Amino acid sequence: MIRTGQQYKESLSPDRQIWIDGERVKDVTRHPQFAPIVGIRARIHDLAHEAATQDVMSYPDPASGERHSVADKPPLTQRDWHDKRAAVDTVLDTARGVVTRVGDETVGEMWSLLDGREVLDALDPRFAGNIRHHLARSATADLFHVSADTDPKGDRSKRPRDQDPDLLLRVVRETDSGIVVRGAKYETAAAYANQAFVKPAVADWGGTQFSEYATGFIVDMNAKGLKFLCRTGFAGRGKADDYPLSHRVDEIDTLVVFDDVEIPWQDVLFHRHTEAAALIRATLHRYSALPFTHRTLRLADLMIGAALWNVRQTGLERRPAVQEKLARLACYREGVNAHLTAAIAMGTTSPGGLFMPDQSLLHTGRVLACAQLPDMMHLARELCGGQICVTPDSASFADPEAGGWLRKFYSINDDWVAEDRRKLLAFARDLLNSDYAGHRLTFQLFAQGPPFAQLDAVYRAFDWSGPLDLVRDAAGLSDRVPGAQAG
Repeated sequence: MIRTGQQYKESLSPDRQIWIDGERVKDVTRHPQFAPIVGIRARIHDLAHEAATQDVMSYPDPASGERHSVADKPPLTQRDWHDKRAAVDTVLDTARGVVTRVGDETVGEMWSLLDGREVLDALDPRFAGNIRHHLARSATADLFHVSADTDPKGDRSKRPRDQDPDLLLRVVRETDSGIVVRGAKYETAAAYANQAFVKPAVADWGGTQFSEYATGFIVDMNAKGLKFLCRTGFAGRGKADDYPLSHRVDEIDTLVVFDDVEIPWQDVLFHRHTEAAALIRATLHRYSALPFTHRTLRLADLMIGAALWNVRQTGLERRPAVQEKLARLACYREGVNAHLTAAIAMGTTSPGGLFMPDQSLLHTGRVLACAQLPDMMHLARELCGGQICVTPDSASFADPEAGGWLRKFYSINDDWVAEDRRKLLAFARDLLNSDYAGHRLTFQLFAQGPPFAQLDAVYRAFDWSGPLDLVRDAAGLSDRVPGAQAG
C-alpha cells in the first residue's frame, strides 16, 4: 500500500552506519545535509494521499482495491507512460527543481529482468521465483528503490583478480542461507533508500562462463554490514536565500561498502553466470532512460525560464541576437521532448510483455539531452549575464547601510525591484554557476553510463538496414556485394 512520508522516514533504521564530512550521522532524516532531500522523498509519498494529486501519483489495483504508486507500475500501455510523465512533472513541480534519484527512474531497471526471463531461467532456473516476487513487490510495496552498479574503478587495464579483488563487488562465499558479498558500489541516495538492485558493471569477463563478480541481487539498505560513505552535501554551505537549489534538491551520492553482507537466497536474482550479467547490462536502461531523460527536459525548462526572466527584467528580449539564443534553448528543449514523445508513440511490446519505448528514439534522445547539455548551460549563462557571478549575498541586501546602495543599483523600475532581481540572480547562479551546478552537469553526463556507453546503446538500437537498403538501390549495387541481396 502507499505509505505516508512519516512511514517512509520511520523505515530508515537509526542503526545505519552513515558518514559525511568525517561525522557519523545519527539520524539521516534530521541531519542538515540529508533532511531536505529526505523531505522531498517523504513528500512524494504524501502526494499520493492528497486529494489534489492522488490520482496523478497513484492508481487503484482492480484486484485488491488498494492504491499503488504510478511510478512503480510496470508499463503495459502507452497510457502508462503518459501517466508516469505526469507523475514526474508533479514531483518536480513540488520540488521546485530537478531530483533524479527518487525511485521511478531506477525501478525500471528491474523490469529488464522480466524481459530477460527466458535466458535467465535457462541459465539457472533456481531464481525465477525470486525475480517474479521482487517484480511484484516493487510494484506494490511503495519502497524507495535505487540501483547500484558503479564500482570503484581500480586499474581498468587489469582483470579484477589481478589487483585487489574487492574493488569490484563479488561473492566471497555461499551459505545455506544465501551468498556473502564483499566490495563497494557508488549509488546516489543510497543512505536514505529502502532497497537497491545491485548488479555488476564488468564488461569484459575474459571469456569466462562463470565469475564470482557476475551476481545480481536485491539488498535491504538496513542490512547488517553495509556502510555508507557520503560525499559532502551542498546544503548548508551558504544561505538558502543565496543557493536555493543547493539547499532544496541536492541528492547525496554515496560509496556503499559491503563488508561481508549476507544476501538471502530469496533475494538473489542471478548468480555467477557471465551471460546473465551481460544480458542485464545490455538491457538495463531500456525503460529507465525515459524518466532520466525527462529530468533533462525539466532542466532545460529551468534554464529557459531563468534566461527569459533575466532578459525581460533588463529589457533585452526584443533584440534579435537574444531571441536567437532563446530559440536555440527552445530547440534543445523541444528536441528532447520530441524524442520522449515519439519513443512512447512508436513503442512496442517487449519480450516480457511490457510496453517498451522505441529504443532507437529513446537512446538517441538521451544522447541529445546529455551531449548538448554543457553548451546549453553555457548559452543560458550568457543570457543571464555576468551578474550571476558578481552579485553580493542576501545578507548584504538586508544590511541597513549596504542594502540601500544595493537596492539602488539592483532595482530596474517600479515593477522589477531589487529583491526580485536578487532572487532571480541567486537562482540562476545556483542553476548554472555554483558547485551544485557543476555537480549536476557531471552527474547528468555519467549517471546512466559514460558517453561512449550511451552511444553504444544507440548503435545497438538503431535500424541500420534502412539506410543500407536505400543506398543499395540508389547506387545500383550488385548482388555480389555481401549483404546486398534484397530481403
